[in-house]
Amino acid sequence: MDEIGTTLQGRHALVTGGASGIGAACARRLAALGARVTVADLDGDAAVAVAEPIGGTAWAVDLTDTAALDELTLDVDVLVNNAGFQKVAPIVEFDPAVFRRIQTLMVEAPFLLVRAALPHMIEQGWGRIINLSSVHGLIASPNKVAYVVAKHALEGLNKVTALEGGAHGVTSNCVNPGYVRTPLVEGQIADQAKAHGIDESRVVAEVLLAESAIKQLVEPDQVASLVGWLAGPDAAMVNGASYTMDGGWLAR
Repeated sequence: MDEIGTTLQGRHALVTGGASGIGAACARRLAALGARVTVADLDGDAAVAVAEPIGGTAWAVDLTDTAALDELTLDVDVLVNNAGFQKVAPIVEFDPAVFRRIQTLMVEAPFLLVRAALPHMIEQGWGRIINLSSVHGLIASPNKVAYVVAKHALEGLNKVTALEGGAHGVTSNCVNPGYVRTPLVEGQIADQAKAHGIDESRVVAEVLLAESAIKQLVEPDQVASLVGWLAGPDAAMVNGASYTMDGGWLAR
């Protein structure tokens, strides 16, 4: 094995929402770095399809059933909080039930997973918590109230975790991509077209990438590469940070 394949040798990683998109790319990257990876996803069959080729295991789990996570314990060394979904609508039209579900999946579940993983990490004096946030964890856009609120909350969880874990060799960081080429983003196009009153063919350039200096979607493997680095030894002094990967969006 070359050096990149041994960086996480002997470590156990858990990736939520790991059956597709960014999560699947992260699972593959961490496995390539030597980690034993658990792929957690609501779609158990899809989780198996990602886990088996990388020698990992699948965990079919509904993370919105947070009561089932209250007493959970995790012996993982790397936790990647990635699971989430998006809904695009103005505040006055936003379904309260969907708002609550997004907060449950993208705020409450990460808190409970961090809570479950920290004792093991602290006991061994090493751990990596990586939260897939977003540019929308740092700024806002209209018509995304639930997602923006959840990602801002995740940033807060990240910082508190960094402060509590740092003295014990446990780091916590956020990765903040712009629009990534995933099913989640592709699923927004119709909603964005409706919200902005334009044709779907114009959404990517005129809405999604309007503020980006680089007019390209971020690739899942690019995000996974940063996640892999944050999980490794070279990032030992990176803690409580938020790493943008947005083509220059926030440079404005």
